Amino acid sequence: MNIFYKWSMCIILIFFCNFCVSYKPVFIIHGILAENSTMINFAQKIKEYHPGTKIYILSEYCGWNSLLPMMHQTKEIGFTLLQISALHPEGFHLIGYSQGGLLARAVLELFPEHRVHNFVSLSSPQAGQYGTNMLRIFFPHLIKEEAYKIFYSSIGQHLSVANYWNDPLHQSLFYKYSKFLPVINNDILPQNNSNFSYKSGIIKLHKLILIGGPDDGIIEPWESSQFGYYNENEEIVPMQNRKDYQKDLFGLKTLNKRGDLHIFTISGVRHHFWYRNITVIKQYILPWLN
Repeated sequence: MNIFYKWSMCIILIFFCNFCVSYKPVFIIHGILAENSTMINFAQKIKEYHPGTKIYILSEYCGWNSLLPMMHQTKEIGFTLLQISALHPEGFHLIGYSQGGLLARAVLELFPEHRVHNFVSLSSPQAGQYGTNMLRIFFPHLIKEEAYKIFYSSIGQHLSVANYWNDPLHQSLFYKYSKFLPVINNDILPQNNSNFSYKSGIIKLHKLILIGGPDDGIIEPWESSQFGYYNENEEIVPMQNRKDYQKDLFGLKTLNKRGDLHIFTISGVRHHFWYRNITVIKQYILPWLN
């Protein structure tokens, strides 16, 4: 009787624990020129495998509004992030797709009081963009070698893509005109805030997950999704060999030394399918959303 009772209690406890598994909330930031509705199926898939997950999808800066300056978007999204942080002091996870991943990183840096545990950067131009495939809809004849003439100007910097356009052949102009990427890279001092560091909000993360792949077709170079980038000879320099990492300008080296930086390279996935690919979701995203 005692053995039967003990086994019965074990079965009940196992069932109860599985039934009551609680997952942290998730905040999703969509990509450029996208509506927040594009992330609904992605959110539903997360809920399918992690029942009961509370999911927030950014509702601002959809469509053409996603082309507004990156720092403007960052500050506004940051207030949303802090509101979610207040609702969930126990913490939550953040997923940023494409341009949304770069915005997400900037928000984490600019608002270090956030409560984000794990940040999944999904095919995002974290080290910049130097390719015009993403621009065809409004610059159909623009070639990357000539884009700096538009983007590296006071007027051009009012376009989000220009804020992270990183032309390896015109770095002096990049540092002169870019109002966003060199700042969040902690490579130049933010205006009117010489004592501010963009590092604390990143090293506060429990985990940083970088996902990208060679068949992306939009993020150029695709290695930018993992903080690799071109040098002046248009040769790819991996993250560990770049100044951002070696000088630990915003915390990548710290995370890596702690074992909290995870990088995944996945072949065969085109840019607009990262958040739709079941394998990507199940094997490379869900494990970080517990």
